[in-house]
Amino acid sequence: MPDRITQLLFLFVLGISLPAAANKIIAGPMAGFSAMRSVTIWLQADAPGQAQLEYWNSEYPTQRVLSAITPLLAEEDNAGKIVLNSLEPGILYRYRVILDASAVTTLSDLKFRTQTLWQWRAAPPNFTALMGSCAYINDAPYDRPGQPYGGGYEIFSSMAKRNADVMLWLGDNVYFREADHSSPWGMSYRYRKDRALPELQALLRTGHHFAIWDDHDYGPNDSNRSFIFKENSLNLFKRYWANPSFGLPDVPGVFTKVSFSDVDFFLLDDRYYRDSDHAQNSNEKVMFGPEQMKWLRNALLESSATFKVIAAGGEMLNEFGTKEGWRHFPEEKNTFLEWLLRSKISGVLFLSGDRHLTALTKLTRKSAYPLYELTCSPLTSGPRTGEKELAQPNLVAGTVVGERNFCELEFEGKKAKRLVTIRSFNAKGELMWAKKISAAELSGKIKQH
Repeated sequence: MPDRITQLLFLFVLGISLPAAANKIIAGPMAGFSAMRSVTIWLQADAPGQAQLEYWNSEYPTQRVLSAITPLLAEEDNAGKIVLNSLEPGILYRYRVILDASAVTTLSDLKFRTQTLWQWRAAPPNFTALMGSCAYINDAPYDRPGQPYGGGYEIFSSMAKRNADVMLWLGDNVYFREADHSSPWGMSYRYRKDRALPELQALLRTGHHFAIWDDHDYGPNDSNRSFIFKENSLNLFKRYWANPSFGLPDVPGVFTKVSFSDVDFFLLDDRYYRDSDHAQNSNEKVMFGPEQMKWLRNALLESSATFKVIAAGGEMLNEFGTKEGWRHFPEEKNTFLEWLLRSKISGVLFLSGDRHLTALTKLTRKSAYPLYELTCSPLTSGPRTGEKELAQPNLVAGTVVGERNFCELEFEGKKAKRLVTIRSFNAKGELMWAKKISAAELSGKIKQH
């Protein structure tokens, strides 16, 4: 404090005002990457400053530890990530935020849980993961004229009440408007504006959050690899999300793998390397790109997870849609599905967003288990009614939801009888439908009829 008083007096003599210091958190804190002995916490303040966490094992509240100080810089939107190490597995920790050497008293019940060391010791822990896509937050000066496209923000409170362990953001997590994606500053503005939504904060403080992008939080509508600000977009994504990694050292992008209990989530990047959907079909036309697909194949071969969940912003298995999807890249798609069949990879389940409706599809395969894809959308964007989706032959009956909704995957059961229950909830948190899929079905041990 004396240093700041001296600085103020000096600047007063010169007639210069000192930039405002941070005095409150406007977004978060949000727990991201969670390992057995490490966790990353993201937060954002109202001005530049210094952030620190005081944290403790919930069973020993008097034994408290201070994290290293993290600078919150104006050029990084006053956002930062605090990495906590030397934790112990399977422990519920509580913490508080210290901003510029003062405890933030307006935030309470902040907590995170490290992953359990269960391998070779016990059955895989049960857990739940929420997911959703297409979160449009109205901003009248920059929205298109007419009826507001976004709404139903109470869905975030309904999601927070589920108290899930994981939250997967499946793309279009913000919507760049024309005034946004025309400049890097505009894209940064959109992230700052949307992330600070009051209704969102309770959800951000619940569970551990991971994300991928789709066109609207990458660039313009239906954008591809030609977007001139793609590097700025990637840097923003890294700034606002706390995934375990982002691409590979020599392969930029947002793709990564998240392991939780006996589930591996393979989160893909469907934009950075994407060719135009309108390009002529050829071996070179790709949605994910050869290096990312090589990474995915090797990661699947290396995985010993009971469930292997492959997630992308756009649909992957639907051949009957009218919008974007992997079907516009048949060489890349068919090559991967043929490899998946030959390699006899078990436990694969697909997740996607984008479509502004929710539906579960089931692709049957000869001499192999069926491939399910859950498309979950929208959160707060305008929904589609889904009439055309009802004509899709691979549709699982009763799973089309044509209103704002979110989805949940609950993984449970003893090791030999693991299963996942898929659920869809409307904005009020009311159950729309549920479907159980066993690990046995996704290993080919159950005969298909």
